[in-house]
Amino acid sequence: MIKYILKRIIQVIPVLLGVSIIVFLMLSLSPGDPARLALGMNAKPEQIEAFNHENGLDQPVLVQYVNYMKGLVTGNLGVSYTTKQAVTKMIAVRLPATCILAFGSLVLTYLIAIPLGILLAVKQNTFFDDAFRVVALIVSSIPAFWLGLLLMLLFSVKLGILPSNGFDTPLHWILPLLCSCFGTWAGSSRYIRAMVLDTIRQDYVRTARAKGTPERQVLFRHAFKNALLPLITSIGFSIGNFFGGSIVIEQVFGINGMGRMMLSALREKDIPTVMAGVIITAIMIALGNLVADLLYGVVDPRIRAVYTSGGKKLKKRRPPHEPASRPHTDRRPQAEALALDGCMAAHAPQPYGGYRHDPLCADRDRLLQRPAFQRL
Repeated sequence: MIKYILKRIIQVIPVLLGVSIIVFLMLSLSPGDPARLALGMNAKPEQIEAFNHENGLDQPVLVQYVNYMKGLVTGNLGVSYTTKQAVTKMIAVRLPATCILAFGSLVLTYLIAIPLGILLAVKQNTFFDDAFRVVALIVSSIPAFWLGLLLMLLFSVKLGILPSNGFDTPLHWILPLLCSCFGTWAGSSRYIRAMVLDTIRQDYVRTARAKGTPERQVLFRHAFKNALLPLITSIGFSIGNFFGGSIVIEQVFGINGMGRMMLSALREKDIPTVMAGVIITAIMIALGNLVADLLYGVVDPRIRAVYTSGGKKLKKRRPPHEPASRPHTDRRPQAEALALDGCMAAHAPQPYGGYRHDPLCADRDRLLQRPAFQRL
């Protein structure tokens, strides 16, 4: 298991390297001067030249990327062009809010979607199933920013029971979490419904029902447990979606998080800040996929056996009564005997007289002289 985890962590390194190259080239080659955006349009040429020299922007793009990666390896994410603060400190302040928003939305989504999806599978082709299909389509079509404005108008302005912005207390978390998971729980419940229905149609579920197993036990012990593998895959991908999609929610509710920081840095072409945000997002997505792979082993014993064997294919176990090696037998005499029987039948008398000639058996007399046939 440890070897497998280390192998997956090593595989993340080329992914992060490729992401960093693409993002750095896009930021460096995009229009706009970071010095002008940071110092203002009235900055003097001497100030712009000093800014570019201080931040290494007067060097070639390849040299800039190599210098940035050297700092990244040592834990130095650079200094923001606009705030003049260390990017590491900026991320340390904003990352907890984004993690609470992303993982809280993930948990809330599947707390609603899993029981609802199972219920839709049990109530297949009923009025409840058909009505929810329409509701899911409507809910999935609502934009998150528009829903966030409606929630603030209702619960903050009209009713005055929930705060409209900030993320300081658990009371501030309610509206952002509801807005973040509102568009995903409907689609996730439909996905879980399809997985459970596919599992219910399997032969082992039909056998469990024929044995008289209670329907609740058939549903949760046999059907849902075997439908967990696609669900785990969906959860692994959802971690990246919630983490990357927090930009809109943080902007609407005024949350001081990673998404809002990256959006502001993109406007100012703050390359160190954007690069740090993208790399951390990529790491979170890779960790989500790694956790999903490890959960496969918890759910499926076959995958867990592959993990413990170091990724090698398991050999088929020999029954205890079967010998370790079978005695070698020469099958050539039996084959030659079968060939001789074929030759005899080919030259047997026909019903209307005469013999049927087979050119393949012309050397049957020579075949009879072999020592294998002399011992028969």
